[in-house]
Amino acid sequence: MALGVRLLLLLALWTLAVPARSLREAGDGGWRRPGQGAPAAVAEEERCTVERRADLSYAEFVQRYAFSRPVILQGLTDNSRFRDLCSRQRLLALFGDSVVRLSTANTYSYQKVDLPFQEYVEQMLHPQDPFSMGNDTLYFFGDNNFTEWASLFRHYSPPPFSLLGAGSGVPFHWHGPGFSEVIYGRKRWFLYPPAKTPEFHPNKTTLAWLRDTYPALALSARPLECTIHAGEVLYFPDRWWHATLNLDTSVFISTFLS
Repeated sequence: MALGVRLLLLLALWTLAVPARSLREAGDGGWRRPGQGAPAAVAEEERCTVERRADLSYAEFVQRYAFSRPVILQGLTDNSRFRDLCSRQRLLALFGDSVVRLSTANTYSYQKVDLPFQEYVEQMLHPQDPFSMGNDTLYFFGDNNFTEWASLFRHYSPPPFSLLGAGSGVPFHWHGPGFSEVIYGRKRWFLYPPAKTPEFHPNKTTLAWLRDTYPALALSARPLECTIHAGEVLYFPDRWWHATLNLDTSVFISTFLS
């Protein structure tokens, strides 16, 4: 793995189920449960405003995207083995008894709750209530010691790009640059450049923002947005504001560049 790269995360398994299914997905790994539905249907954006690239060289990545704008990368690595291992059945068999730390889905992730991974998957993965606050929703993302998950991580191949000398669904926040790859499900992203602070409440969910704030935004005030599908990798530059919304129960992995 390239120097300066760290895998922080693992899985953000958080449900916002919708009836639509992407033809690009080869199965859902067992994460979509029978009868699962959403209280309010949320679709993909009408037009993706983040560029997709399937033939991007490292030189062009650094020149055009690394320090200036997001990009969706396709076909960079083959993580089919990792995807197989991230099915619901396999993860529960391997890590069901592991204690994980959940965080509240607000900008600052105030509250932390520890419980077995199996209990989280079987009892807490349900459709998002569009009227609930961020501190009422718990999800599994970061803030965990994943040493015991090493047997899974070793099968993941991060994007082969790094930065030299430069700097889930969750509400708007920012941090250093990195990649986010969807393993199962679909994940809708909203992004603003560092100089353009979005209008949002830190304790409201992305779903509430999409329902209450997004429709009133002028076209010039809208974010870059796109839905990332299984097998796609989004690159986000340093200090870009971003919020995410899982359109299905989503399994994804993030790689942060130091």
